[in-house]
Amino acid sequence: MESLIGLWNDSGLAQFQGPGQIVMIAIGLLLLWLAISKNFEPLLLVPIGFGGILANIPGAGLAYSAVQNALISGGPEMVAAIADVLQVASYESYADVKAAMSDASAQQVLAAQQIAANAGYESGMLYKFYSVAIGSTIAPLLIFMGVGAMTDFGPLLANPRTIFLGAAAQFGIFATVMGAVGMSAMGWMDFSIADAAAIGIIGGADGPTAIYVASLLSPELLGAIAVAAYSYMALVPMIQPPIMKALTTEEERKIKMTQLRYVSKREKIVFPIIVLIAVALFLPSAAPLLGMFCFGNLMKECGVVDRLSDTAQNALINITTIFLGLSVGSKLAADVFLDAKTLGIMALGVVAFGIGTAMGVLMAKLMNKFSTNKINPLIGSAGVSAVPMAARVSNKVGLEYNSQNFLLMHAMGPNVAGVIGSAVAAGVMISIVQGMAG
Repeated sequence: MESLIGLWNDSGLAQFQGPGQIVMIAIGLLLLWLAISKNFEPLLLVPIGFGGILANIPGAGLAYSAVQNALISGGPEMVAAIADVLQVASYESYADVKAAMSDASAQQVLAAQQIAANAGYESGMLYKFYSVAIGSTIAPLLIFMGVGAMTDFGPLLANPRTIFLGAAAQFGIFATVMGAVGMSAMGWMDFSIADAAAIGIIGGADGPTAIYVASLLSPELLGAIAVAAYSYMALVPMIQPPIMKALTTEEERKIKMTQLRYVSKREKIVFPIIVLIAVALFLPSAAPLLGMFCFGNLMKECGVVDRLSDTAQNALINITTIFLGLSVGSKLAADVFLDAKTLGIMALGVVAFGIGTAMGVLMAKLMNKFSTNKINPLIGSAGVSAVPMAARVSNKVGLEYNSQNFLLMHAMGPNVAGVIGSAVAAGVMISIVQGMAG
């Protein structure tokens, strides 16, 4: 009988910590359904959704460190031992001791880890994935290298004016930061400056950049930020067209742009090198993201390392995406994700996309006031760096009003500029926040 009781106590059913885990498993299933049935960013939402389910399996501790697993499963004596080394004088539950880990010194954390290891507790599989892939920031950087290897700077070089459209769309990032700070000032949320900066990158519509910045500035919000970023990227065909149509006239939507000039191979080789050096000299904090992006693009354009370029575009980026998605999913544990901040992040995310889209369109209209060679304002919406989805949306809306007006290649200019702009904005955020902390 005792063995049956022990078997029951070890089961997941007996270790449910509340309805939160059931809710998060349902959210994981929802993400899988959106990815599989609706084709919403399946390459990321499938591993994120599955990782979210794994993270919330009761008793498995897959998303927790050894110390966290010891606190959850070790009983009162284990909690007391760890609380003692962390110098937590009073606590009501293991959650209070767990929260104290973030403020503990390196020596205290090491002592707590030693207690957990001596008791036979280990870090979970997803926690290890997260530590290697995101904790080290290596996965977002490898993704950026792969994106660079798949990017063609030709449309941007053929029409350099479109860089202003990409730059204007990044206003969504800074507007979101101000929105997060404002919500905190009004007492609606409790976002720190670092939290606000991490949330703001959602406005750039660039998933890897959002994950990279969140992992550095606000790791506890990573799950909500990543889910918001990729969910809204998948919803670009629904979010952008109403804004584009509201800000343009029918005549503006029918503007037919002239054919792009031919861009030489030499230009394509030199451009990523110049961009990297110029930006990194003024903003070193943007060098990791922009450096990997430009390196990937250089491999593609130089033509002498086709094997490396092919690996970056296919095998490497696919492998990295698997571990990146599962690692993000580890942050969908109920005790981390189910928070009022998550709702605030989701609300700020959709506003950020809307502002970024609107500013790109308005910038195109402003440029037309001073130019005889008109730009179709619809391509301004592609300034958000959801590549190439935003450019396809610009093209689709344009064809609705002129069946012979193909805007795809024109829209790729601001789309690629948006990628560079989001990386620069990320560097600015990191530099500002770290400067304030230091």
